[in-house]
Amino acid sequence: GSIILLAIAAIWYTEHHKMDAPVGPRSLLNWIADTERQASRVPMRLTRLSDAEEARIGDQMAQQHLQSLSQPTTAADKTMEQYIQKVGRNVSARARRKLDYRFHYIADANFINAFALPGGHVFVGKGLLLLMDSEDQMASVLGHEVEHIDNYHCMERVQIEARLRHIPLGGLVNLPIELFQAGYSKEQEMEADREGTRLAVVAGYSAEGAVRMFDAFDRLYQEHITHARSPRQELAQVALQTLTGYFRSHPLPSERKQQVEELIIHEHWPLKAEKPLQVVVVK
Repeated sequence: GSIILLAIAAIWYTEHHKMDAPVGPRSLLNWIADTERQASRVPMRLTRLSDAEEARIGDQMAQQHLQSLSQPTTAADKTMEQYIQKVGRNVSARARRKLDYRFHYIADANFINAFALPGGHVFVGKGLLLLMDSEDQMASVLGHEVEHIDNYHCMERVQIEARLRHIPLGGLVNLPIELFQAGYSKEQEMEADREGTRLAVVAGYSAEGAVRMFDAFDRLYQEHITHARSPRQELAQVALQTLTGYFRSHPLPSERKQQVEELIIHEHWPLKAEKPLQVVVVK
């Protein structure tokens, strides 16, 4: 029954959402991401894998992806990765699922994004860190990604893909990593914002870090998406493509900011000073 529902959802979406962009890797990726988000809305319960099975799949995916990346080699990059790991461990210690959360630094200024893999791996791009000036902002981003894992968003995407593509368990490691770099459903993204901010606050950070992170996203959205002329910050074409894909697959920054501001009021979280970044991102 679940497979039939997924198939119907995928067919319906392809029939009602024709691609109007030129055919190419970017448009294909966006189409895949849209199809996955639509399929994830199908009302059903998937049979979840055990945490150990999820971790094994995620470890293989992470290892494979790390081998394809230019690993941090400079002293500055290694120091930044250690810093991300320190903040990430502090935040993820508050997650409900007690997984072995691990954090990786993608030392690429054109990668303005962060993403999570099943089982506990979180990747953060240098381009995203260049938007930050406080540790609290970093904590909110890491908390958001941890919650994609903690709330089974990553694992559900794997299971949906496995059913749609008829992939056996052993072949899941070969799923394209872009499926996890693309956003999830609006409901899942907003949930990750709420719960990720909560993780950061419980870990001792200011919720204002999340608010100001969305302010930074909104500035980029206004400059490069809404008004794509005379931007204050010049971006390489590959960075702009990454950014466009990010905004296409996530709720509006203004909407995400509003939710966190309402959460601050509802939870009576005190306003507190943010902590400056202890490690400066080398441009």
